[in-house]
Amino acid sequence: MPKTYEPIATYTVPSAQASYTFTSIPSTYTDLILVADMSTGGSANYPSVRLNGDTASNYSRTYINGDGSSASSSRNTESYMTVFGNQITASRVNFIMHFMNYSNTTTNKTALSRKNDASGVMGATVHLWRSTAAINSILIGSQTSDTFSIGTTFTLYGIKAA
Repeated sequence: MPKTYEPIATYTVPSAQASYTFTSIPSTYTDLILVADMSTGGSANYPSVRLNGDTASNYSRTYINGDGSSASSSRNTESYMTVFGNQITASRVNFIMHFMNYSNTTTNKTALSRKNDASGVMGATVHLWRSTAAINSILIGSQTSDTFSIGTTFTLYGIKAA
């Protein structure tokens, strides 16, 4: 059965800011896809996601990163979903985060993210949010006081079963 991506909302940063939140996410899709085309001004930004305003240590991740000559991996439990396994030092970064079965209220939530940046670093992360709540808001921010630059774009898509 084919599935289609439907844009839910897009936000483009008008001036440097530390975070943006998608709110009132409808529960009518099977999955959510968050796509970011980020400009960080080359700062050491650690993009992260929080779901439904949860700031407790209910998030876990396993990640791998590589740049063609070296690789790293790790597992962590945190108070946010770290999108990357390391900081952003490049001026342009793209990531895609796939939230599976986000509106189910009987299972913990899982997500997969992939990223690449202008410095040649690529990575993938498996995320777990230990909550059975349906996802109704997604905050994209930084673990530090860094900001997203003008022109950074976040787009949230819903995947609808055909």
